[in-house]
Amino acid sequence: MRILITGGAGFIGSHLADQYLALGHEVILVDNLSTGQEKNINPQAKFYLLNISSPELEKVFALEKPDLVNHHAAQVSVPLSVRDPFTDLDTNAKGTLNILENCVKYQTQKIIFISSGGAIYGEANEYPTSENYLPHPLSPYGIHKYLSELYIFYYHQTSAINYTILRYANVYGPRQVPHGEAGVVSIFIEQLLANTTPFLYAYPDTPDGMIRDYIFVDDVIRANVLALKRGDNQTINIGTGIATTTGQLLREIARQLKKPYQPLLGIQRPGDIKQSCLQVSHAEQELGWRAEFSLAEGIQQTIRYYQA
Repeated sequence: MRILITGGAGFIGSHLADQYLALGHEVILVDNLSTGQEKNINPQAKFYLLNISSPELEKVFALEKPDLVNHHAAQVSVPLSVRDPFTDLDTNAKGTLNILENCVKYQTQKIIFISSGGAIYGEANEYPTSENYLPHPLSPYGIHKYLSELYIFYYHQTSAINYTILRYANVYGPRQVPHGEAGVVSIFIEQLLANTTPFLYAYPDTPDGMIRDYIFVDDVIRANVLALKRGDNQTINIGTGIATTTGQLLREIARQLKKPYQPLLGIQRPGDIKQSCLQVSHAEQELGWRAEFSLAEGIQQTIRYYQA
C-alpha cells in the first residue's frame, strides 16, 4: 500500500513511518519541520518538505497518488492556539481541507485522521468520555480539530472516501518534543535530568494538577496499524481510560530518576481543561485494540531514550 503520512518527521508520525515500512508498505512523508526533526526521517521513505496548507501539496498527490493518507501534521499547542488562532486555523483546519480536496481529486481510498481526545470534548459532563459525547471544545485547537472532523464527514458523504478518526489521549514517549501541554512528560524528564525546577499548572481547587489520560506512543502506533484495515467510518478514542494528575505524573518520573523535586505551582493557562479521561471500549470493538503499556513502563522507556 502507498501511504502518505503528514507530520512524518514528528514525534508520532516518524514512529508510524518506521512501523509501516517494516510491514512492507511504501511510505511518503510530508512535513514542514516546524516541530518535526530531520533525524527522525526514515531514509527508506520519500520525503517532501512542505506545509500541508500549501497549494504545492497537490504536486505530491499528483506524483505519488497515495492509496491512504495518515494525517498527523498539526499545530499541537492549546495555549498557542489561544494566542494565535489564525495560525492554528491555517494548519489544523485549512491544512486538513487541502488534504481532503487532494484525496478526492487523486482518488485516495481512505484517510486516518488524528483528532484530540481531550481538547475536543472540553469540560465533559460524561467522565470518562465516550465518542458519543457531543464535543464542546474550549480552545481554537479543539474547535479546529472538530471542524476537521466535520469536513471529513462531509467528504465521506459527497465523495465516498473512507475514514477512521482516532481521538488521542495525551501521547508520550521517545522522540517527543517538549512543546505544548501534550509534551509534559518530556518536559518533566528534561527538567529533572538538568536539575531544573519543574512547573506544575493547576486550578486552585485541584492543587495536584490537571487530570489527563496518558498513552504510550507504541500503543498508539498499534492502533494506526490496525486502522489500515479496520475501523472504517468510525470515530475512536485511543487512550488508557486511567486518570492521572500532573502531580502523580511528576512523582513517578522523579521516582524513576531518583531525583528530588519541589515544583513551582502555576495557575491554569487559557484553554486548559480540568480533567480529561477517555472511555476506550469502542477501540476494542472496532479495532481489536487496547493499551498494553502501564504509565510506569512507558515512562521507563522514555527516560532511557533521553538518557541515551
